[in-house]
Amino acid sequence: MGIFNLSTLPDSPDETDAPAVDSTASEMVPPRVESPRPVLPVEPPAPPSTTTHEPIVTDPLKTLELKPKLIEALSTVYDPEIPVNIYEMGLIYDIDVDAEGLVGVRMTLTSPGCPAAQSLPVEVKAKAKAVPGVSDAWVDVVWDPQWDMDKMSDAAKLQLGLL
Repeated sequence: MGIFNLSTLPDSPDETDAPAVDSTASEMVPPRVESPRPVLPVEPPAPPSTTTHEPIVTDPLKTLELKPKLIEALSTVYDPEIPVNIYEMGLIYDIDVDAEGLVGVRMTLTSPGCPAAQSLPVEVKAKAKAVPGVSDAWVDVVWDPQWDMDKMSDAAKLQLGLL
């Protein structure tokens, strides 16, 4: 006879493909399976700070004169991955100016593995040196304090849609 019984026809069209349902059977629920958590890459430890300069003896008058110009110049520097300038991002921690016009910039990066780690400090130094009245400039990249989004200005947060 075989697996199929071809001699009997269904009584009604509703019975043709509908499986039999047992109303007394409890509903079977498959066990909950947690999806695997993605493995996030471990961020490398922060490289050592690049501080190799003696601290600048800040001249208050020269700082008052040049700091606004320096901020304006550094506000034209952008991380290539972020559409906000590095000053508004909070990456510039300190700007010191001495009596001879030597500028020291203390900055950080968004992360130790930042792809722009080599180019940003060089660009910051060049922009600072281009400000009239600046005799020379140096940039120290520091990791303490560590950068976080709280260091961003409200304008930067608004531009990135965080406000």
